[in-house]
Amino acid sequence: MICNVRKPGHGQRPLIVLGVIVLGATAAAVWPGALPWGQATPRSSAPATQGESGGSPAAYVKSADISYSALAARSISLLENSYYNGTGLWHMCFPKGTCSTKNRDWGADALTNVLYFRWMLDRDPSVVPYMRTLAQTAHQWLPTDIGSSDSVTWDAVAEVRLYQVTRNKAVLAKAQAALKFVDTEPGLATGACPTIDYQWPYGARGQLKTIETTTNYVKAALLLYHITGKKSFLTQAKRQYAQVRRYFFNRPTKLYSSYLFDNGKKCKLLPGQYFASVNGNMIWAGSMLAQATGRHGYLGDAIATARAVQSELSDGAGIFADLQADNDIGEPLIEAMYRLATYDHLAFAKNWLLRNASAAGADVNAAGAFGRFFDGPPPSATATAWQVNGGIALMVAAAAIDPQGHPADPGFWDRATFVLDSQTMAHDTVRVSFTGRAIAIIGTIGDKCCILGHASVAVDGVPTVNQAGIWQNYSSPSRQQPDQVLFAWRWRTSGHHVITIGPAKFDNEEGGSFFSMTGYLLVR
Repeated sequence: MICNVRKPGHGQRPLIVLGVIVLGATAAAVWPGALPWGQATPRSSAPATQGESGGSPAAYVKSADISYSALAARSISLLENSYYNGTGLWHMCFPKGTCSTKNRDWGADALTNVLYFRWMLDRDPSVVPYMRTLAQTAHQWLPTDIGSSDSVTWDAVAEVRLYQVTRNKAVLAKAQAALKFVDTEPGLATGACPTIDYQWPYGARGQLKTIETTTNYVKAALLLYHITGKKSFLTQAKRQYAQVRRYFFNRPTKLYSSYLFDNGKKCKLLPGQYFASVNGNMIWAGSMLAQATGRHGYLGDAIATARAVQSELSDGAGIFADLQADNDIGEPLIEAMYRLATYDHLAFAKNWLLRNASAAGADVNAAGAFGRFFDGPPPSATATAWQVNGGIALMVAAAAIDPQGHPADPGFWDRATFVLDSQTMAHDTVRVSFTGRAIAIIGTIGDKCCILGHASVAVDGVPTVNQAGIWQNYSSPSRQQPDQVLFAWRWRTSGHHVITIGPAKFDNEEGGSFFSMTGYLLVR
């Protein structure tokens, strides 16, 4: 069977998929030593039955009672030796061979930016040869190209980062060409709010305007101003920053939502889509603009959003909860918090980084990979570029701040048991009631592959501030991904809790309601 699969939020590119490709369905797509959630482990020789424990996942979750310095080195080695393909491209999934390889758009760019981040903090010489080759294969955006505006600006940031490491003038020219492409592509700056670019010219493919286009434009322009000294880049950065504040900023929460729809007559923000990537971009931009202009109001903007990330987007234990949207990436937020912690000398940002590093670094899988959720267990099956970049960047930041520090509670998820609880949301809510101090709900990302279908989440009756909830059917590699964490949450002490997954309001980007789980991991 051949079906067309679109990729919304990042170009909605038509892809041809032969049937439904499932990641993790074969041994080649499972981490060495790993077992799917709920399958018997040495501590539980019998498979779980509905509502019963499936034993500890200790066979495939490796406690990380080692320093942040060692965790960072191991993570960078994972990028260099497993995700990098040897010829200037990135594997989008690991184990290798389960997804495509490329050096463009946000998943690949996130891995490039993690290598830059490592080099920036400790001048790691191992990074340089990889960046030189990546600079050669980075995409040159030409007027004849077809691409989404957010893809182009993600590439622009990565290309500047490649230049900063290699001093390759050709890749710097590619970054400038990328911004020129966005500036001159007919149909992007149109609609009812033309100061915000469409993702696709004239609003094709959903009338979407994504904040990713604009925040990455701001970031690339500020970097180019810093490198070239050209005031035009600073002028554009300030102009675009102001438009983001006007159209995407939610004043009550101090956070930025990711999507806006422009039907040509009016612009309507999709509220509560608080992605790590774009909020990180705006925190970083506020700090950088304050440095470039001397206007401390920009820094005030950055601090307000960073504090909101800390207070509004954390779980019950104070750990950042990047709710399931497979098109979000964590590296920009880590980079932004690190800048606040070091350049701006803000203790709360430093503490945020170390607190999250302590949680994420407590458990890694056999290869040293991290999952999307800093408060959740590491991958048991396929781990994509979109998932791993945030945890790796977090270890790099923690190693720079406190190299000999280490996670406070190593092996946290070693103590978890798997409870088989197969539930699918039809028209009503799904409730998971338990007593414990941490939960990770397991299911298939891209279950009805690969775009439309999401759900709302409430914790003990209170809806999460981040209304991204669980966007389960979106799969960045356009593949089904079984045995994945769909939602994770911790509390400081054990207690009785209820997670409620409910129907979500229809929108053009996420579609209607969908949720399906196979069970959950529980730390009592």
